[in-house]
Amino acid sequence: MDRRQFLKAAGTVAATIPFTLESVFSADEKSKKPNIVFIFSDDHAVQAISAYGSKINKTPNIDRIAKEGAILDRCYCCNSICAPSRAAILTGKHSHANGLMTNLNTFDGSQQTFPKLLQKAGYQTGLIGKWHLKTAPTGFDHWEILPGQGSYYNPDFKTAEGRKRYTGYVTDIVTDLSLEWLDSRDESKPFMLMCQHKAPHRIWAPGPDHLTMYDDVEIPEPDTLFDDYSNRTDLLKKNEMEIGRHMMYDYDLKVTGSKKPDALGRKFANFERNRMTEEQRKKWDAAYEPKNEEFRQKDPKGKDLVRWKYQRYIKDYLRCVASVDDNIGRVLDYLKEKGLDRDTIVIYSSDQGFYLGEHGWYDKRWMFEESFRMPFVIKWPGVAKPGTRVKAFGQNIDFGPTFLDAAGRKVPADMHGVSLRPILDGKPPENWRDSLYYHYYEKGEHNVPPHHGVRTQRYKLMQFYDAGEWQFFDLKKDPQELVNRYNDPEYSDQVKTLKKELIALMEKYKVKKPPIESIKATM
Repeated sequence: MDRRQFLKAAGTVAATIPFTLESVFSADEKSKKPNIVFIFSDDHAVQAISAYGSKINKTPNIDRIAKEGAILDRCYCCNSICAPSRAAILTGKHSHANGLMTNLNTFDGSQQTFPKLLQKAGYQTGLIGKWHLKTAPTGFDHWEILPGQGSYYNPDFKTAEGRKRYTGYVTDIVTDLSLEWLDSRDESKPFMLMCQHKAPHRIWAPGPDHLTMYDDVEIPEPDTLFDDYSNRTDLLKKNEMEIGRHMMYDYDLKVTGSKKPDALGRKFANFERNRMTEEQRKKWDAAYEPKNEEFRQKDPKGKDLVRWKYQRYIKDYLRCVASVDDNIGRVLDYLKEKGLDRDTIVIYSSDQGFYLGEHGWYDKRWMFEESFRMPFVIKWPGVAKPGTRVKAFGQNIDFGPTFLDAAGRKVPADMHGVSLRPILDGKPPENWRDSLYYHYYEKGEHNVPPHHGVRTQRYKLMQFYDAGEWQFFDLKKDPQELVNRYNDPEYSDQVKTLKKELIALMEKYKVKKPPIESIKATM
């Protein structure tokens, strides 16, 4: 009997035992301190979630959370890069205030975080999976994390006692360990579990159960797969994240042993294949090598080559998503079998969005919608009515305050975010935010320049302050953000209004860079 079969059997037996949290807490106490399961993935775009209208895949278990609760249509990150997004969620603060502005920074674990505040509120806290913040986790009674980005196959984990390696696929293992912790927790306390997946992060290595999924289908291409970056800043043309030019054959596209470099001259081997057991590698090669040989024989060129790369990329990405969705189903089933589902808030989100071929890209970082927007679905018994669809703005700085609110704890005044509870009934209060601040600081991999900006319900303004350039988009008329209207006289009033709003948000959050006076000088 393998680990998953054992856990399922154990859960079935436990479900017959009448002892549950209902016998521990009064109804009033439970309503104030529900359990929290926060399932979090890496780089999962809303375009690949059927509850958000995906045209390329189905995610029945993520949809299940949305159907039993609420889905935020307009949830956004404050900095579209892995570590800064995670720090913003933990602290409820924008990057400049929590000190982690880029992936190169190290998180200061001594600062205030929502898990620490939940501990003070009587919660037992657990963290399993991807951490990516360099320092050891604080605020958790138990943690077991992937080192750095972690590996898909036979991953290593770091614990307070040392390092260990598990045989298997990382998405399954993160879930196994999460359920094991739930089984071993102190049942006299409410719990908060952060179940954090590596998938579907690059290099998109599918698990054994999904290696041939989508082999018999052609995934629809996005309208902007062949974007030429005209009518916008020339900074876009300098990007290093194009599917056609910058994906590496062996490393990204699974063409084993390829000597072809990308446009930057890079050619790395797929290290996941090198980590596999003989049995895992045999199954992997059986799935990829016939397709690779067909590719070598056809030797596509030009746009046909870009289309082939897109299909290889998007199918691998969606295969990783399918594993995440399957494992979300395992968690939901566990909670139901244990009788915990009525007293447990379940959230699914990801650290930011991602480009699935839009603008010819993969990766994230830009303030364009595909990477700025992020998923957030929540099942909150007694609060979020089943099937609620929220149109009001939410941001990742709001997650921590929401969890604290659920626990009956006051949200600290120095947190930038606010609890999402008031909007989860689909009827936001009149004073709910009508604009969002974004700031990306890191000019590193993929050559995306630092920029910040503001988004309202209809318009978006970006400032590439080091380059002295601006972009302005009318999202109602131009939802794909293809034409910069910054210098269009028709939009001069709206540009001025958004600059004022940008300044107001910078003052509110005490943003120092770029200097506000430099923005005022352009008005």
